[in-house]
Amino acid sequence: MNFIAIIILVTIVLDFVLSSLADRLNLKSLKTGLPELLKGYYDADSYFKSQEYLRVTTKFGWITSSFNMLLILIFWFLKGFPVLDQWVRSQNFGYIMTGLLYIGLLLLFNAILSLPFSLYSTFVIEERFGFNKTKWSTFIMDIVKGFLLSVLLGAPVLAGILAFFEYAGATAWLYCWIAVTIVMMGIQFVAPTWIMPLFNKFNPLEDGELKDAIMSYAHSINFSLENVFVMDGSKRSAKSNAFFTGFGKHKRIVLFDTLINQHTVSELVAVLAHEMGHFKKKHILQRILIGVVQTGIMFYLLSLFLSCQGLFDAFYMEYKSVYAGLVFFSMLYSPIDFFVRLFMQMLSRKNEYEADKFAVETTQDPQAMADALKKLSVNNLSNLLPHPFYVFLNYSHPPVLKRIKAIMKAGVGVQG
Repeated sequence: MNFIAIIILVTIVLDFVLSSLADRLNLKSLKTGLPELLKGYYDADSYFKSQEYLRVTTKFGWITSSFNMLLILIFWFLKGFPVLDQWVRSQNFGYIMTGLLYIGLLLLFNAILSLPFSLYSTFVIEERFGFNKTKWSTFIMDIVKGFLLSVLLGAPVLAGILAFFEYAGATAWLYCWIAVTIVMMGIQFVAPTWIMPLFNKFNPLEDGELKDAIMSYAHSINFSLENVFVMDGSKRSAKSNAFFTGFGKHKRIVLFDTLINQHTVSELVAVLAHEMGHFKKKHILQRILIGVVQTGIMFYLLSLFLSCQGLFDAFYMEYKSVYAGLVFFSMLYSPIDFFVRLFMQMLSRKNEYEADKFAVETTQDPQAMADALKKLSVNNLSNLLPHPFYVFLNYSHPPVLKRIKAIMKAGVGVQG
């Protein structure tokens, strides 16, 4: 085992240990007493249910992560990577097709082995806690549509990356960076109108009090908005949410139908004010630019390691290839990705506070925003008291109690 193999092995094990530690601390931080801010929203049964949901999903997460770690290690040390490489080479396809087949089969094996866990999570755990609304036909069609999208969108991008690194020489990483950035930006534009409707229905919000209130608010902050869309989130889950996606004429603010059914008009306006706040504060542009820079760095580092024999020796590979190098580099890149993810989550939590504050200042109704978060936490069985270390590792949003306190503090300033 060489030095690169040791780095990858330590990363895999350390990631598992840290995640398990965070999970244990998170469970130990559960308290029997209901926080004062949520009294009147939770009752004893719903509070117990939220904690039981956390226990069940955490334990299931341990099983899933343990299985995934063991699967990777077994496949690695039983020399599965070179065995698969020998087989795809023996099919005598062209170089690009061989690479697509190699990576495609690895992804297919992983998807098949992960399927039982997805089924159990959806039809047992989520069903037990009253969330699952997914029909078997919907579940199967989601898999089929996801597979077709991967082939139609992912395969050409991957083929381009393989071709660039095989034939474009030292500047291949730059061409890949430019090409992938163009594709990423293109998807941002077409996803709301072409891709997302493949999985859910998006209907314009009907005329009425809610639409009038939303359009009036959007006009008050000079936010260009032609319509708000309602997504049939209840097709799969009783959980609720709202989100902003796209740019220009293709941008959409989307409300889950479950959200509309559970909140008042003022609360829904506050939720959308938060989403518009992300746009006004340029959080979405910020995230895209960081993603573009990160992609460039990743491709540059990849170009350095593709010629490194030690990377291939770590996985017992007889032949060097771009397609296998992509797979191995993704595992070697994990430590960098870990710290990037921590940074992005910290930035995301900061942005969530800013969007909350924007909503409070522009609606002048902190209570509506706070009430919306309280109802969301009840309806989604959120963990009210997550451990700080778990938040640090996993949360893209601040814990709900901290958000509510920050909102009420901002509200004092507005009302004062």
